[in-house]
Amino acid sequence: MLKIIRSIVAAAVLVILAACATRNSSPFAGTWNTMATTPLGNQESFRTIAEDGTGMIASDQGDQTIDGIIVDGNNVSFAVDVDAGGQSLSLSFSGVVEGDSLTEAFASDFGVDVTGTRQ
Repeated sequence: MLKIIRSIVAAAVLVILAACATRNSSPFAGTWNTMATTPLGNQESFRTIAEDGTGMIASDQGDQTIDGIIVDGNNVSFAVDVDAGGQSLSLSFSGVVEGDSLTEAFASDFGVDVTGTRQ
């Protein structure tokens, strides 16, 4: 009987730990296939986002490291500096993650919308 009670308690502890781990995970973590709609045409990129608020954007223009990702519920924001033909631009992104979908925009004079799907 004591063995059964210990097994039940151990199983309950594992369930609680798994629930806590799931609750604390970032909805933005993972690998994303994204498409930015720009005045110059659509720009595809791939993002790999870690739980610790860091990541990488890979595109035809090269790879860009990002850090300081802020996640508040399903809202996400970050800033990244990019090289635009020898000129450095600082872009601020903000968006919403809903399951495996991402809707985002970045602040600029011409407005750019970004959509994404988690891979």
